Formats: sequence, C-alpha cells, structure tokens
Amino acid sequence: MNEERWDVVVVGGGAGGLSAALTLARSRRRVLVVDAGEPRNAPADGVHNYLGREGSAPGELTAIGRAEVENYGGVVRTGRVVSASPSHEGGFLLGLDDGGSARARRVVLATGVVDELPGVTGLRERWGRDVIHCPYCHGWEVRDRRVGVLATSPMAMHHVGLMRQLTDDLVLFLNDAYAPERHAADELDARGVEVVTGAVSSLEVVDDALRGVRLADGTVVTLDALLVPTVVRARAEVATMLGLSTTEQRMGGTLFGEILEVDARGETAVSGVWAVGNATDVSATVIASAAAGTKTGAMVNADLVAEDGRLALMAHRDGSPAFWERFYADRDQVWSGRPNPVLAATAEDLAPGTALDLGAGEGGDALWLAGRGWKVTAVDVAQTACDRIVERAGDLPVRTERHDLTESFPEDSYDLVSAQYLHSPNADFPRTAILRRAAEAVAPGGTLLVVGHGRLAPWSWDPSLRMATAPEVLASLALDDAAWEVVRCESPERTATGPDGQEATITDEVLRLRRM
Repeated sequence: MNEERWDVVVVGGGAGGLSAALTLARSRRRVLVVDAGEPRNAPADGVHNYLGREGSAPGELTAIGRAEVENYGGVVRTGRVVSASPSHEGGFLLGLDDGGSARARRVVLATGVVDELPGVTGLRERWGRDVIHCPYCHGWEVRDRRVGVLATSPMAMHHVGLMRQLTDDLVLFLNDAYAPERHAADELDARGVEVVTGAVSSLEVVDDALRGVRLADGTVVTLDALLVPTVVRARAEVATMLGLSTTEQRMGGTLFGEILEVDARGETAVSGVWAVGNATDVSATVIASAAAGTKTGAMVNADLVAEDGRLALMAHRDGSPAFWERFYADRDQVWSGRPNPVLAATAEDLAPGTALDLGAGEGGDALWLAGRGWKVTAVDVAQTACDRIVERAGDLPVRTERHDLTESFPEDSYDLVSAQYLHSPNADFPRTAILRRAAEAVAPGGTLLVVGHGRLAPWSWDPSLRMATAPEVLASLALDDAAWEVVRCESPERTATGPDGQEATITDEVLRLRRM
C-alpha cells in the first residue's frame, strides 16, 4: 500500500478510540482507526452501566461505533501498527502489518489493557463469564448466588464489601495473599462472610459452568462465580515506539496496574500523542472510556485548529513567491550580507570550483564564495533578490537564476551545492524532494551542505513547529551509502539575537556529505 496521510490515526477501536474518532470525523478531520480486534471485554456477555446501551453485547456496541465513525467519513481498519516514530516532515509515521504506512499529524492511543491473572489453573478459560473482575460490570449478573472473592492483596476487604451488597452467600479465599487483622476478621464474621484459608490451585468446572475451586490441599469449595482482582497493564507497544513509558499505579503499596500518563486534556508527555481509555485509567468502565474519548477527540481537534491557523497565517505570510517579492521590495536590505558560518567553515576546507546556492536571498553566501574564487549560480524564488545579487556582484563570477524550486531546478552539476535554511512553514512544501534533487546536482567528489533550523528562536515563525533533525534529513535523502560519505551530521547549538536585541539559544541541523 502507498503511504496515506491523515489528520489523526487512532490506534485501538474500543469505546475510547471510536468515540475519539467519531468526534474528530464529525469535525471533518481525516481519521484512521487501526484496530487489532482484541478487546478486553470480548468474553463478557454484555456491557453494563452504559446508559442507553445497557446489556449490549460488546461486539454489537463496537460494530455500531464503527458504523457511526464511517458514516461521518472516518476509516476503520482491522490490523496492527508495527512501527511508529516521529516523522522528519512533522507529525508521525506509522507502519501497518499489511505493509502500508500512514502519516499522521496526531496520534491517539486507545490500545486498552491486558489483565494479569493470578496463577490459578482455569481462570483464563472462565474469564468474563463466571470468573469476573468488577462488581459494577458483572456483579448484578451473579446476585444472590454463591460467590467467591479471591484475595490477591489487602484490598480483598474492599472487594468483599462491594460483593456483599449483591449476595448473602459470600466466600473469601485468603489464598495465602491476605491475613485479616482483628478488626477485619470481626467485620467478616459480623457480615456472615465465610473465610477459607490456604492457596487456591484450580477451578472445578462441570458442563461448562463453574462449580467450585480446589485448594492446594485438595479440598473443593463449591461456588457459582468467582471475583478475581487483577493487575492491569496498558498495551504499550506502540507507546514505547513513540518514546513513552508506563507508570505504576499503587494504593497503600498494592500494585493495581501500569498506565500511560496523560494531562487533563488527554495528551501524553510526547507532544502530539494522546491516549484514552483503560490505557490511562485502570478503573475506567466502557462508558467512562467513551466519555474520555469524546473529550480527547475534541482536545485533539482544538489542537489541530490552532495549528491550522498558525500554518495558514505563515503560509500566507511566508510561503509564496508573491510574498517573497513583497518581502524584498518593501526593504532596502533584509540580511546582514555576511555568509552563514557553517558554509564559510565548510568552504575553507574545499578547493574553489562551481557552486550552487539554493535560496540565495540577497547573496551573502554567493558573493562570499565568489570572492574566494568560486563560480557561483545563485538561485532564489524572488526576482528582486536575484536583481540585488547582480547589482552587488560587480565583476565577481556570480550568475543568478530565478526558480520556484517546487516547480523547476537549475541544470548542470556542481562541486558544492548549498541549501542554507531552505524551509517553508507551509506543510505542503516538498523540502525532501528538493534536497534529493540537490543531491543529484552534486558532481563526483563534490559536497552537499544542508543547514536547517532545529530548535527555533521564540521570535521566528512558530517555535512549536517541529523541524527535521540532521539524521532525519539524511535518512529522507535515501542515498546510496556506497556513493556518499557522511562528513558531518549533527545539531550544534548557538546563540541568536532577535529583532529587538533579545537572545536565545537555538539549534542548527547540519548535514555535510561528499559524493564519492
């Protein structure tokens, strides 16, 4: 499959993920939901405490949600995300198990959790049926029956209290995990809760129904249902790929689970990555996950709206040939006329030859190179900028060509091809394609020098924009390793001075290559 571009990719198609996708699709966002089809609640006979959908089968609720998302233009696919990373073009690149890839401006993780069960034979096979984990989700369905609570921690008393409201015939299995103190023991006795000591080893099942539990000493205690608290761990494979880690959730020293931490809006510590549902809250029921998905979907859309506004303004201001013509025409001199320091340091190591300066501006680099014996072709999108270079060149060996590099490119090959801060805030600016064409223009033995913005100064464009790092630029060029030598690939810091004399530490992204 070819790479596809989306506003948002939602990883996981449960209640939280589908609710986020529905909210975004109704805001006319391009949304892709990638769902592995392994919901936590698949074994359950119904979804409970979901107002308006009480008792719906989990698969039925999911099918309705998928159809609703697709009705508003969202796309839902069954599959897995097998790779995920920030993209050098901004946003994120996700690889799918069908061989395709998806580029997204934002990612929402709705991957859910897995339940870590105690080591009792037969629990997994009865899970979600007559072995339950949540009194609110399944307690009503086992009311007035003989129910056991399997202690896994001192929190056993909490679970006993919740189940005692639902049945008078309750058994607490201490399971060598809990020893009630005097007050707790008195309470158990006062409420008529049977207490069984010793470890539980297996379940007794007859005619596909739970009939009891077997203790390690061989004793069988009859039961109709068993409540088993679990340790809940977020499915974090994709989160880990994106640089996130899980955080333990404890109460009084008892481990409840591991989750992805998010802020009040649902955003994680990685900008642009959001998370919802059980992956962020071990206690979230289906309806709570759906509600969180709706809220997070709205927050993601608001974040995109703000970015759309910034990008539209900057594209209008900075991204067109007409702008650059006005930019130079309205000023007698824009730039200092000094060469970029990385270019100057690089050229000092090279014998003068032919040079191509892409995005030459008023010619600071081009004129400096020409003064040191280079024959320079200076390229800019603005004819006014090209005219100024000619005026200032005098007898220096500099010629100019006006090119909108998104549409045309100079001919010939050159000993040095330089692209200094060749950026546009316009998200559609094909910088990678232009730099690949620049690499093709390097003569054998020649040098390609690409210097870009890394961490931006507060006064330039929008400091929140993520620019490609030098390694990402190198990777995007997809060059033949046997044909190119990497001379420099790093991100040096420097101090920049703003228009009002303010200073800030910024980062350059420097890539210097030599064609073999």
